[in-house]
Amino acid sequence: MWTLLEMAFRNLVQARRRTALLGSAIALVTLVLVLLQAVGKGIESGLVDGATTVLAGHVNVAGFFKPTPTMAIPFLTNRHEVRRIVEENVPEVDYIVERHRGWVKIVSDHGSTYAALTGLEATGEDRFMDTVRLVPESDWLEDGAADVRGNARELATPHTILLFEAQARKLQVRIGDVVTLQAESPGGQVNTLDARVVAVAADLGLMTSWTVFVPSDDVRELYDVAEGTTGALWIYLKDIDDAPAVMARLRTVLEAKGYRLMEHQAAPYFMKFESTNGEDWTGQKLDLTIWKDEVSFLTWVLTGFQTLTAFLVLVLVAIVAVGIMNTMGNAVRERTGELGTLRAIGMRRSRVLLLIVLEAALLGLGAGLLGAGAGALLALGVASLHVELGSEALRSILFSDELRLTLTGGLVLQAVLVVVALTVLASLLPARRAARLPPITAMQHTQ
Repeated sequence: MWTLLEMAFRNLVQARRRTALLGSAIALVTLVLVLLQAVGKGIESGLVDGATTVLAGHVNVAGFFKPTPTMAIPFLTNRHEVRRIVEENVPEVDYIVERHRGWVKIVSDHGSTYAALTGLEATGEDRFMDTVRLVPESDWLEDGAADVRGNARELATPHTILLFEAQARKLQVRIGDVVTLQAESPGGQVNTLDARVVAVAADLGLMTSWTVFVPSDDVRELYDVAEGTTGALWIYLKDIDDAPAVMARLRTVLEAKGYRLMEHQAAPYFMKFESTNGEDWTGQKLDLTIWKDEVSFLTWVLTGFQTLTAFLVLVLVAIVAVGIMNTMGNAVRERTGELGTLRAIGMRRSRVLLLIVLEAALLGLGAGLLGAGAGALLALGVASLHVELGSEALRSILFSDELRLTLTGGLVLQAVLVVVALTVLASLLPARRAARLPPITAMQHTQ
């Protein structure tokens, strides 16, 4: 085996021009593959980080309360008891936060907009505070605004609100301005509440275009509900991959405790209003989901990019595979005398085939490592520049306000293995032809 490896290496060195040309093409494909994977992983990590900060926990215990059969409100009553049950039955838990839910009209002196209202307890929201990036007024106002960024931790103060760039731009508000929130309470009356803008955060794509944050007590005041009410318990686990198993366990436990549960539906809560309003029941029902359910309306972006990536890679692979087969086929023809001589001195067909395959594998490995290394360095370099996305459409699609490339050793290794496998498979046909050369061919070719 070592002898064959040495022969394969020497053959590649001897045909250095052909090796360099084919190796460059393979390295380029590997580089593109690494970059595409880094962008795809960046989109995925942006979706996960943003979604589990703004839209959902790893596991969510929420619910709908129906005062009448035709009116559903996204409230969870008896939150203290439900939280105690969760803490007792989920040893995988890292921490739990509570988020209120609602739908409001926001009115300023210059405009109005509708948004999903989210109430939080600012003192226990370190993840949220560390993830959202506050932006200066000059980013959303065009009248020579100063670089005033606000302070998200002021959400601990009653009657305050955090907006995102697109909303602040539409409402034309500054830090310190007061907006009015309007919402319909469970009793049917329209309540209002004045809230001071304490911060404006960078948009996180589609998931923040319709979301605003206020203190939890403000939601209770606006909707006129008791202190024991919340919107959802967001459960963060030590390992996000445990989410489906934890949700299934909690469904069993909560049903055994006498709670009524809604049928599991892989959809965000705001898509369940129509079906829930049409169901003939009143009172409280719990709704358990995992983070993927709450962002199911956004996963088309990731699926679309993965499909596009697969198509591009398939095209590149096909081109390179044809190039490898043609190049190695020509090499076999040029080496007819050499290969026939090897057969004449006793080398078995299987070893001739293995020799050609080893040449392809060494070429794929060397070029793949070179291309993967260059791609990794390029991806890390671009990521370190924190390139901001100027297009709002790109920010919406990529779930970030900057080009995000995420690279892992596994992705680089995967790209190299794919390229090596490709070169080996593409070499099988030329290798088979080489192995079939009869010894007499060498004599005829040499003459």
